[in-house]
Amino acid sequence: MKCSIKIAVAAAVALSTTSAFATNGDHLIGMGTKARGMGGVGIGMSHGSESALVNPALITSVKGTEVSFGGTIFMPNVENGMNQPGVSPLNYTKSDADLSVIPEVAVAQKASDNFWWGIGMYGVAGMGTDYADHNENFNMQTNLQLMQFAVPLAYKSNGVSIGVAPVLQYGSLDISYDGTLDASNMMMGMQGVGVGEGVAQDFGLGVNVGAAYEMNGLTVGASYKSAIDMVYKNQLTGAVSDFHNFGVMLNINTDNLEQPAEIGIGASFTDQGHTFAVDYKRIKWSDAKGYKEFGWDDQNVIMVGYQYAQDSWALRAGFNHASSAVKEQNGMTPDGAALNMFNLAGFPATVENHYTLGGSYAFNKMTSLDLAYVYAAEVTDTYNMGAFAGFGPMNPTSVSTKHSQDAVSFQLNFNF
Repeated sequence: MKCSIKIAVAAAVALSTTSAFATNGDHLIGMGTKARGMGGVGIGMSHGSESALVNPALITSVKGTEVSFGGTIFMPNVENGMNQPGVSPLNYTKSDADLSVIPEVAVAQKASDNFWWGIGMYGVAGMGTDYADHNENFNMQTNLQLMQFAVPLAYKSNGVSIGVAPVLQYGSLDISYDGTLDASNMMMGMQGVGVGEGVAQDFGLGVNVGAAYEMNGLTVGASYKSAIDMVYKNQLTGAVSDFHNFGVMLNINTDNLEQPAEIGIGASFTDQGHTFAVDYKRIKWSDAKGYKEFGWDDQNVIMVGYQYAQDSWALRAGFNHASSAVKEQNGMTPDGAALNMFNLAGFPATVENHYTLGGSYAFNKMTSLDLAYVYAAEVTDTYNMGAFAGFGPMNPTSVSTKHSQDAVSFQLNFNF
């Protein structure tokens, strides 16, 4: 087991993240390659050691010791345009934050007839844009990265499983852009001074709790993830301070950015190699510090997945839907216009529909490979910024963002 843990830690270090995006808000749609191939389902369907950060009660499907490690190559395509007075048509600028590697590592072991434990280390969320070479986008750069480390503990008896996983979360946030010194600079269309404090980092604690019941091919499950509060010094307050020169006060007087609580239920049914699964979860953005100040709304996430499995291989498909957590504010007010710019230009977590495919192949009883592909269909959003129209030619009347995603996940599994 010590060797397995060393392998997992080494894999996590090797797959350290760069600038990342995610899909349900700033969350990945699924933890692990099997789940991502089935639309993210995992609350009511076990994926072995993968289940550590989704429903810890379901690591009880592991028969001995299972080690899984891999990652996701994430390829968001984000384009942003600012509608400026007298300028037509709108020109979109592509964000350079278009490639990330997100790590996935998990270990689970059956310690006795009724008790399991494990370790999970996952890049769980992130978002950001990079317009560093584009004055028309205020040279905005944003980057949020989140990684969680969990130790799931599970107990199973007579088909009933319960699990708990204490979670340690690491996060980093960086927001920078070219601001303006005063209204006269804005009227002249001059490039402003840099706004940004550099990267801020923090650690936070939370807990995941899960339960499941299995009988005659049917599995039902439920899970709860606590909110995890994070503080990124001078990031949010520093980012909005430049707008105070123009009467935009923005009710943001905190640098807390809290990852929201989640509650979910799920079910799956397996018969003759066919498995049908569905999950539902609610992500509480409107209660989370930082996100609620930026006007984010709760998400109801629906996931459906199908798997056909034989002894040495499996095929998967799925669909995931959640309406955008980012909502348009009243752009005819200075505060609303500023929030619309930050949300669409800096944190456009707007994609809604995800289509997934996946598969597995077992080379032998010990080693197998999982693959998955996720496509998030393009969405285009335009938010009003009319309150800024009177400040001069460099100030847009609206902001528009196009956003789609491709992602490829891979994972090696070792069973002992």
